[in-house]
Amino acid sequence: MTTEKKIFVLDTNVILHDFNSIFKFAEHDVLIPITVLEELDKFKKGNDLINFHAREFTRELDKLSGDDLFSDGVALGNGRGRLFIETGKAFSEKMKVSFQDNIPDHRILAITEFVNNDNPDRTTILVSKDINLRMKAKSLGIPAEDYKNDQVKDVDYMINLGIQTIYDFSDEKIAELYQGEEGLTEDDLNLDYELEGHRYFILKNDNSSALAHFNPLDKKIKRVEKPSAYGIYPRNAEQTFSIDALLDPNINLVALTGTAGTGKTLLALASALQLSEQFDQIYLARPIVALANKDLGYLPGDAREKVSPYMQPLFDNLAVIKKKFNIHSKQYLYIDELLRDEKLQITPLAYIRGRSLSNAFFIVDEAQNLTPHEVKTIITRAGEGTKMVFTGDIEQIDSPYLDKKSNGLAYLSDKMKDQDIFAHINLIKGERSFLAELASKLL
Repeated sequence: MTTEKKIFVLDTNVILHDFNSIFKFAEHDVLIPITVLEELDKFKKGNDLINFHAREFTRELDKLSGDDLFSDGVALGNGRGRLFIETGKAFSEKMKVSFQDNIPDHRILAITEFVNNDNPDRTTILVSKDINLRMKAKSLGIPAEDYKNDQVKDVDYMINLGIQTIYDFSDEKIAELYQGEEGLTEDDLNLDYELEGHRYFILKNDNSSALAHFNPLDKKIKRVEKPSAYGIYPRNAEQTFSIDALLDPNINLVALTGTAGTGKTLLALASALQLSEQFDQIYLARPIVALANKDLGYLPGDAREKVSPYMQPLFDNLAVIKKKFNIHSKQYLYIDELLRDEKLQITPLAYIRGRSLSNAFFIVDEAQNLTPHEVKTIITRAGEGTKMVFTGDIEQIDSPYLDKKSNGLAYLSDKMKDQDIFAHINLIKGERSFLAELASKLL
């Protein structure tokens, strides 16, 4: 039985999300509307990753270029379909009734409708990360779907993987954790699956409890004490596990997820300060998602003044740590020294590009607003001795083209979950204030 070769029409945002997307549709054919090339032209200049994607896609297209792109298409490689470019098409009467504005989205729709009608024996599917455009396509009877190549299949499984509570655990085994240094073995947990990667456990019974960590390097389960990090003490089990992972020299990559007020950024920054003498540089960065999809250029002031409002939450976390110490104390003055000497840098993520990340403690805040490719680009630049921490809330995404399954933070945790150098902690309990936690639950 032969599988039907479908035609996938790609929207601009798919290519800006992943410039290699044309190679991700197996044996099916891929079609690029001429309007997409027109839109990509606007993104070729700039330092953001979408500008990089636009330039890289143009280079890929140049390698495949030829007159056949507009007629018979060009082969995308062994086991893959062909790539076509379709020129602009007039709006059908059906489109004119619903979509009167001559905008890029509607021109892409017109081309997709033409391809769909011109190939009645094949399925034509519009692939877009724009929900509204997908709905418009469906209103015309055209199948439409999100770009699914880098989506996480089971987000709930991923979130709950890092910490597990085991009830009615042996009183003797808990006592052994407190008294001995050897620790427990995987068999002592009596699990119905094999442990891989770093895992944290809450072991409890009616009489006692313990916090424990499974280390995949020595296959031992040992008690986790409540460590502090530069004046910050954990207030719950998840924060205790987070600091343990952040301070562990064998864990080079950490993901901290959770809602606002759970302490993700604060714990990461405090741990970086605690370990500052072991690293040449501390970076605390976050992506900038422009307000109302407007470019930062419309804001007044120079570059630093434009991005200052976006960076303020990071400075707020630093202020919380500084308040733990007397203004004249060594610890307080040390933070000022780190900032003055630029060993500690709080900056937009775009400003980090081009810098060396060797022997650095690198924190990426609001990582749920990054694409999977952006996360990959950041991690692959890590040099020897670098520790990377990604924090964020996958339920609170500001980018219009990402969701809880397709954002870079979820993708990172899903792909790295069983690796010996990676730990993922999901923080649940809010510790900012009773009011903040109440609002998070009820509003």
